[in-house]
Amino acid sequence: MRKLLCLFGLVATSFGSISTTQAQTPSSIGRIEITSPEMEQFVDAGTKIEVLAGGFTWTEGPVWIEDDAGGHLLFSDIPRNSIFRWSAAKGIELFMSPSGYTGVTYYGLEPGSNGLALDPKGRLAMCEHGDRRVSVLTHGGGKRTLVDSYQGNRLNSPNDLVFDRAGNVYFTDPPYGLPERADDPRRELDFCGVYQLDTAGQLHLLTKEMTRPNGIALSPDESVLYVAQSDPQNPIWKAFPIVDGKLGEGKVLHDAKSAMRDFPGLPDGMTVAKDGTLFASGPGGIYVISPDGKLLGRILTEGRVSNCTFDREQNYLYMTADDFLCRVKVK
Repeated sequence: MRKLLCLFGLVATSFGSISTTQAQTPSSIGRIEITSPEMEQFVDAGTKIEVLAGGFTWTEGPVWIEDDAGGHLLFSDIPRNSIFRWSAAKGIELFMSPSGYTGVTYYGLEPGSNGLALDPKGRLAMCEHGDRRVSVLTHGGGKRTLVDSYQGNRLNSPNDLVFDRAGNVYFTDPPYGLPERADDPRRELDFCGVYQLDTAGQLHLLTKEMTRPNGIALSPDESVLYVAQSDPQNPIWKAFPIVDGKLGEGKVLHDAKSAMRDFPGLPDGMTVAKDGTLFASGPGGIYVISPDGKLLGRILTEGRVSNCTFDREQNYLYMTADDFLCRVKVK
């Protein structure tokens, strides 16, 4: 009920021109869990999880943008169909609305943009739930559709994306943005795909073996594609070798089933540190996982966490955590 009240503007803070409501926002939440000494190269057990802002509905898709003022973060609020901007100097500002649905009728509770990323030209690319496409914000101002269909059928609702250095984009396409999700009569594909859109504009289905593909990331050398599966019956993170532009046999890195007994949430968005370590959102927080699948520790908000990203210098890990925007200082 709290989320529905917030969605329709009944609960109170001002973000740019949007009024919302907000309970008191704590200065920090959660705790750090160390399960391997290697975790301490990133954070110590006493490191605080700092809350930068609250009062959102469901935050997602953080991306760091370098600028002359020291950089800023963009992130989605999916139910509010908006992208917000956070900077140390100005705090929270509205960046874009609408962000993922431009229709004129009601389109469910999650119509907005989800995953955000920068392409190699520095342009903002978005996974749009309501408009069921991957788009890019051009430097001249205005969006351009990159892809919205596969073999003549509309995509489900693109969820998360990552670019390689050449400009190919990998993305996932579960049904979460459809008003009735998997059972929506508007659905045109009977599977949830992981795709690559190449620089020539050709769309390639890489795999449809994952029941609910969600977060996606590349290893630093771009030889491995990581995909999270947000299926409560099989909540896993998988690593797929990339061989000649295709995916080899995937390997399960970690299974979150046992953690679901203790915390809410599922495997979701992720980012990869410069040394190849995965920082992956899952039940209760961020799971820090080595490339060979060893769980090093967890950054636990003890609530639902959707996604995370580093700033350019990897000084902070920024996290979208339910109705909060948080960060953790990284060594």
